[in-house]
Amino acid sequence: MLDPELQELLSGFPLVTELTAEMLPMMREPSDADEALAGHAVKRREATAVAADGWEIPLTVLTPTDSEPDAPCVYWLHGGGMILGDRFSQIAIPLEWAESLGAVVVTADYRLAPEVTGTTPVDDAYQGLLWVAEHAAELGIDPNRIVVAGISAGGGLAAGVTLMARDLSGPSIAAQLLVCPMLDHRNNTASSLQYAGRPGIWTYETNRFAWNAVLGDLPADEVPAYISPARADDLTGLPTTYVDAGSADVFRDEDVEYASRIWAAGGQAELHVWAGGFHGFDAVFPEARLSVAARAARTRWLAGVFACSCKLP
Repeated sequence: MLDPELQELLSGFPLVTELTAEMLPMMREPSDADEALAGHAVKRREATAVAADGWEIPLTVLTPTDSEPDAPCVYWLHGGGMILGDRFSQIAIPLEWAESLGAVVVTADYRLAPEVTGTTPVDDAYQGLLWVAEHAAELGIDPNRIVVAGISAGGGLAAGVTLMARDLSGPSIAAQLLVCPMLDHRNNTASSLQYAGRPGIWTYETNRFAWNAVLGDLPADEVPAYISPARADDLTGLPTTYVDAGSADVFRDEDVEYASRIWAAGGQAELHVWAGGFHGFDAVFPEARLSVAARAARTRWLAGVFACSCKLP
């Protein structure tokens, strides 16, 4: 069941049951950066990180015009199933944190499938994080207050980047904020199957198509946890975590399970399942009552993270 207000807003909205390779080009129209940033009091700077294979990864740094020294930072990874989107997709979400919390936002253009496969998207995202940490002083950010955040596929990549930083002794991450994250390539939970054979924002079929595009010929039992974080055997040693999803979201059950496993491993996580919310509801309809509540809860949590992490040595 959907939230009644969202149900009404969704009527007439273009929905699909399944994506095909032929549909991708028409769905990949680049975001209008000027339009996305219009009305926001931020300064924009372009930069690049370099992938292991030499590929230049575009980054955009968005600094509040009234930014103070040693500002907190949100490293943002966009959604789109790792097959769609760019660094300005869903940028309105972290821009709220730039304006209300004074956070510098850095957003990355990781490479998309099926043009690349395997761990390339998360490897690109990790290189972007390394660039942020290495340029912290130049960017005017506090290296103790870098939060990795993302929505949908970007939420899954944020989880993968956080695992990589832990395992590779990489940059210190104050927290990870995972908005309806895409965490499990197996696509076999009850919530995945509930949204098969029916149109939606993101369905069982679209999820299957996206994961097939990302994984290519990689055998299912060899999928690395960095690209499919639900496969991680060990969730100890992770920073404090925020996870949310809608109750009518394909990713609901894998997201709940991920938060539960962090608790079981002795970690700290805050979990919200928004009753009647579909996948990405607050990005699609930000003014809806449920969307306002979801965004406010994230901002409250993030403000607490920034306040606590600034006390670290």
